[in-house]
Formats: sequence, structure tokens, C-alpha cells
Amino acid sequence: MSEQQLPPTIDPAAAQRWHARAVDASPWLHEEIARRMQDRLQWMAAKPANWCDWDPLNGGIEGHALVQQQFAEAASRIHETSSTAGQQRAQELFGKPWWSLGRWSGPSQQFGKPEDASVQMLWANMALHAAANPQALIGQWHKALAVGGYVMFSCLGPDTVREIHRLYADMGWPVPGHSMTDMHDWGDMLVHAGFAEPVMDMERITLTFATPERLLQELRGLGRNLHPQRFGALRGRGFKQKLELALTERLTDSAQGGQLAITFEIIYGHAFKPEPRVPVEANSAVSLQDMRAMLRKGRQ
Repeated sequence: MSEQQLPPTIDPAAAQRWHARAVDASPWLHEEIARRMQDRLQWMAAKPANWCDWDPLNGGIEGHALVQQQFAEAASRIHETSSTAGQQRAQELFGKPWWSLGRWSGPSQQFGKPEDASVQMLWANMALHAAANPQALIGQWHKALAVGGYVMFSCLGPDTVREIHRLYADMGWPVPGHSMTDMHDWGDMLVHAGFAEPVMDMERITLTFATPERLLQELRGLGRNLHPQRFGALRGRGFKQKLELALTERLTDSAQGGQLAITFEIIYGHAFKPEPRVPVEANSAVSLQDMRAMLRKGRQ
């Protein structure tokens, strides 16, 4: 994507800082979405011989184990892109110790960036909505997948914490977060990157909290305000008290037992990497990798 095509309401520098943070545990919501996305794997007809978990520390440590159990015979790869510290943490969490029998028998487990066209299933949970350049990220997934392989991903949608966005607007405060992308736009980005047969799905989840303090604590674990025009200084105690009071007044829901309720829109998607096609143009360029794939198909 050109600079003009980047998401208009996300600060790339802030997004990178958030991505590079140290993670001790995956957010509860991410683990829950990983469980729901893992259940969707039953829709896929063939089991992959190998798969890659893209950024599992944020995507779900327990979720990784669920997929690994489902594909117990498949080789796995962990690609943690957050930071050097994150890569070391992933090695500690997912690596098999030298004395483990599983290290010397059974399917292989590797770490690091997958080779081009080497992965049959790529798993990416709750990453796209915080990517400063999502089209480039989708392109990396496409590059890593083998022909016939598929990506499974999830992310937050535009209705996420809509109640808080309305509250900030009514109070005249700067926006509380960047705008999320609609699932139809994600489908268009997948096609633009070269994927075929994108299938998009969404659901809305209501989370409830006993106090505004607990609600804010949960939101801090899920993300930061990445909007370029976010409030640019530190807030004081007075603002925090005013915010907590407003949250209590606006979000208390009698249908939820008097607890504070907020909405999260979850988008799920999967798409396949098809056989490469030569673009029909006056001057067409075909990569060596795609040319080899087309020649192999012709010989078959």
C-alpha cells in the first residue's frame, strides 16, 4: 500500500510500539476468540501437513495449544514478530526442552519466519486491527502460504466499544481509539493480495464488568488509543474520576444485572491461496516462484 492508502486513523509509530511490547500472558478475550476460531477449523476439509502460528503471544498462548492438539500430526512453526524479547519468550513457552521425547520424535516444531510458499495453514488471531499496514501484513501471509494453503484469522470490527466512542463524542473529548475496518473491506484486501474464495463472518460479544475500574483495566490489556489525533498529554485524576462516573452512568445495564456492558465486534475470515495466474496486460511480470508453479501444473 502507498502511504496514502494506509489506514487513515492509525498512528504507525504508536502501532509499532504497542506491537513490540513485552507480553507475559495473552488477553482473556484473545484466548476466547482463539477457542471460537479453532472450532471453525472443522469447516476445513483437509488437515494440513504443517501450519504456522503468526504472533501467538498476543494471539493466544492457550489457543496455540488448541490448534496443536487438533493438528497433532502436523509440523508447526511459531513466527513471533513483536520483538527480540518476544521471540525469546515464545521459545520459552512453546519450545520443547532437549530432554523431552517430543523433541526427538513426532512432528517437527520450528521458530522464525516461514520460507516462501511453505505453509499449508497460517493461523493469525487478533492481529489485523492493530496493524499500521494491514495490506502488507496480508501480503506476507500470502507469500508464506503454499498454493492450496489457507489463512485463518480474526480481528476486531468497527462496532467494538461503540458505547465508549459515543460517550467520548457526547462529552466533547478527543476520540478514544482508531477506527476499525469493516469485514467486507478485509475481504477486498484478501483478494487484492492474491487470495481466493474469502469467507468472512462476524459476531458481537457483550462483556460485563462490576466496576469502571475493572472495565478500564481490561481495555488496557487489549490495546491502546492509536488514533493520530488522540489526546497528546497525560490525563489527571479529575479526568479519571469524571470518566469512571460517566462509564457508570452510561454503561450500567439492568438486563445484565446492573453491571457495565460494552460491545466487541469480532470478525473471522479465511481464504485460500490459488494457483498463480498470468495477469493479462500489455506488459506482464511473473515472479520466478509463480512461473515454476505454473510449469509444474502444466506438466501434471
